[in-house]
Amino acid sequence: MDMESADTEPNNMVVKAYPLGMRIMNHNGIGEDEGDSRVEPYVGLEFDTAEEARDYYNSYATRTGFKVRTGQLYRSRTDGTVSSRRFVCSKEGFQLNSRTGCPAFIRVQRRDTGKWVLDQIQKEHNHELGGQVEETTPRPSVQQRAPTPTKLGISVPHRPKMKVVDEADKGRSCPSGVISFKRFKGAEESDGQTQPKATEPYAGLEFSSANEACQFYQAYAEVVGFRVRIGQLFRSKVDGSITSRRFVCSKEGFQHPSRMGCGAYMRIKRQDSGGWIVDRLNKDHNHELEPGKKNAGMKKITEDVTGGLDSVDLIELNDFSNHISKARENTIGKEWYPVLFDYFQSKQAEDMGFFYAVELDSNGSCMSIFWADSRSRFACSQFGDAVVFDTSYRKGEYSVPFAMFIGFNHHRQPVLLGGALVADESKEAFSWLFQTWLRAMSGRRPRSIVADQDLPIQQAVAQVFPGAHHRFSAWQIRSKERENLGSFPNEFKYEYEKCLYQSQTTVEFDTMWSALVNKYGLRENMWLREIYEKRENWVPAYLRASFFGGIPVNGTIEPFYGTSLNSLTSLTEFISRYEQGLEQRREEERKEDFNSYNLQPFLQTKEPVEEQCRRLYTLTIFRIFQSELAQSYNYLGLKTYEEGAISRFLVRKCGNENEKHAVTFSASNLNASCSCQMFEYEGLLCRHIFKVFNLLDIRELPSRYILHRWTKNAEFGFVRDVESGVTSQDLKALMIWSLREAASKYIEFGTSSLEKYKLAYEIMREGGKKLCWQR
Repeated sequence: MDMESADTEPNNMVVKAYPLGMRIMNHNGIGEDEGDSRVEPYVGLEFDTAEEARDYYNSYATRTGFKVRTGQLYRSRTDGTVSSRRFVCSKEGFQLNSRTGCPAFIRVQRRDTGKWVLDQIQKEHNHELGGQVEETTPRPSVQQRAPTPTKLGISVPHRPKMKVVDEADKGRSCPSGVISFKRFKGAEESDGQTQPKATEPYAGLEFSSANEACQFYQAYAEVVGFRVRIGQLFRSKVDGSITSRRFVCSKEGFQHPSRMGCGAYMRIKRQDSGGWIVDRLNKDHNHELEPGKKNAGMKKITEDVTGGLDSVDLIELNDFSNHISKARENTIGKEWYPVLFDYFQSKQAEDMGFFYAVELDSNGSCMSIFWADSRSRFACSQFGDAVVFDTSYRKGEYSVPFAMFIGFNHHRQPVLLGGALVADESKEAFSWLFQTWLRAMSGRRPRSIVADQDLPIQQAVAQVFPGAHHRFSAWQIRSKERENLGSFPNEFKYEYEKCLYQSQTTVEFDTMWSALVNKYGLRENMWLREIYEKRENWVPAYLRASFFGGIPVNGTIEPFYGTSLNSLTSLTEFISRYEQGLEQRREEERKEDFNSYNLQPFLQTKEPVEEQCRRLYTLTIFRIFQSELAQSYNYLGLKTYEEGAISRFLVRKCGNENEKHAVTFSASNLNASCSCQMFEYEGLLCRHIFKVFNLLDIRELPSRYILHRWTKNAEFGFVRDVESGVTSQDLKALMIWSLREAASKYIEFGTSSLEKYKLAYEIMREGGKKLCWQR
């Protein structure tokens, strides 16, 4: 719905209520009992018309002790019809002396079905409330109704009749595992005793499925004012099936700084009949509750799952995008969702840090999916400064729209930072995906990102990663070049490549480009003009000033999964190939870790700086350093300027007058910079600076030039972030992941034999003593 104001997505569970004692007339003139206005107003109440909502609120106001005025209305930008209305306390505002600026109000919003749903509410008043007051708004035509007698002729109290709209029965394509409120069993009267209301959980409440129980508890939580996570589950020792589940308050536990050990929960147990029953319950919270607040301002709902023992959060994403367009198509087959959800749930049982999220469209149907295990999330704390958003599936007719977030570790190997299935190629899809990835990684934004140049991706990157340098994917640039330059002569192509890869500065590139297009009369070539305007996103000379973590200048990146995931990969093969490929990559990383700690590369010089870097760098990074150091002996350095502590040097290669660079050096703080910008781009010093250091007799590298991400101990690199202003919340999450990763290595190696188990246990026990942790 297109609205002037910030619209909100109403709760899927809607309850219809009418004033006490009223009987609404249907089209045939027959009265229908529609409930009781004594039901407190809350987010989700449904009405046939806005006037009906006003009458309901007026009746509630009469009972509570205040008067109602009709407040602001909002119109659709599309057709000008009223899309939402506010009904406020008569003391709202300050236009009259009798008004006190009271904030109490309700807002109802028109849905596509024509119904009106209460989506915002404020119950608190800033003035005294009187007894019942005279209504200020005309009531509809009603018939008074006497209490209905039973067959025994005994008059029984009237019970409110709640209508729960089952959105899932309207053709939604959201499988089990995704929250969409369904009908749940109401309380019944049995043996003459009234059970608790269906909106209140109680021991003995039955459900047909665990998902239905989760939906019920979530609906209850929204009314009461807290969020829900899926807590611990228990399996049968006989067949491994789930026998009971816990749904907990999102503030349960202490794994995150925002949590405070809240004890509220509901546990359900599977019956022999296949149904589920509430067998344990705690309604008491140790924190303030915020009734109705959760749905206020909600644009999208995401199922966000982090850990088998540790969470399903139903979260709202702030207003970073408009409603998902109804015209969006979904390229993910419906059969994929249940298979992936089964896989995610199995991962939860073994990985407490596993995270996944599902995008739902405005109709509640599943769209894009994102997931990342704890190792990927921890890897982002180490190597998430330069990220590749890999959408290689777009190169061909892939049956799996599988995208990945890739980083590069301290061995320059690609590491997985998260996987996703992309429902469509809209700005909404990519914005949701980037925002979700950011949440999974504790808000750690990359300094640079390599992603395609399509406008929706450009817009999403600019919106979610505003400070990151967006570099276009090399494969897409190459494809566009073949498409637009294929008919050009080879001479032009040679000069085009020379302009790109041999220009050392942005000024030099601009000069060569201008000469090139003039020479071949291409100033009016539309594609060349467009790509030149975006030169900061793909031309090497413009990229070198930003850190890209070792991603080659020409943009050639080895596919993370090689050929194991391709256009022929089927649903049944996807998960197994995904797991095998990921484990293979991580095994390669473990081998490089082992080699870096246990192998000593030969030294080529007697320089102290070489020994210093051999001790610190991984083997791969040391070889790059060693090559630059050795090459520095093939260069000549000449001081061309000196003023105070600042000196400039011209460094050129022996026998090649054309290969030269300028190095600026500050003697006051040992800062050095080179026109080649290798350190800015790769985080490693170049041969030109090494030459100047040699001339100045600087025998060891200042610490600022040894990036921790390239060292053998890079997995503990986040500790340095304490000095760079990282929040305490992020730091705690990073420490948890770091310790979890270290513990997993003890488990992995300690269980390979009984002797290693004893050694690992002894090491951990001794460490525990130092932490004042005694068993």
